[in-house]
Amino acid sequence: MRLLQLLDELERWNRSFNLTAITHRAQMVTHHLLDSLSIAPLLHGERIIDIGTGAGFPGLPLAVIQPERQFTLLDSNGKKVRFVAHAARTLGLSNVVAVHARAEQWQDERGALDTVVTRAFAPLPELVEMVQGLCGPDTRVLAMKGRRSEQERAGLPVDWVIEKDVDLTIPGLDEERHALVLRLDSRP
Repeated sequence: MRLLQLLDELERWNRSFNLTAITHRAQMVTHHLLDSLSIAPLLHGERIIDIGTGAGFPGLPLAVIQPERQFTLLDSNGKKVRFVAHAARTLGLSNVVAVHARAEQWQDERGALDTVVTRAFAPLPELVEMVQGLCGPDTRVLAMKGRRSEQERAGLPVDWVIEKDVDLTIPGLDEERHALVLRLDSRP
């Protein structure tokens, strides 16, 4: 199974390059694979970008189970992007492009993306500021979060709307997880 092969590669590279603090296989399954896959039903459209992908989570597992979608996995850390590119080649994921860049400086030549995914990336106000250039009126920003923060929500700029706040249940993970689905407010 390609998801387990991904963990094999992560374990191998992690010994030399310290890609993730999680080193035990069981924790990799819960904290990386299952956590990543929990948002699959929330993805919107064909073109997905995973901002701050790190070692490829949630983008790589999602690309494995949804080969019909195109995934751009972006991170500012070169060694992590090299791992993502290697893992995509090793797993035969022709639907993945690894990009070494900062979110606020990168643009897709094809225009706005369908879904922008972030996982433990930044507080909401900073997050939407950094990804706004990747968004159009139909783009959904999917922010994976731990505990809810009313203060963080209160700082969201007025031109952004929270469409949904979805509880995520991760088998074997006894931590609060939820995902916010955001969009630019199209009203004048």
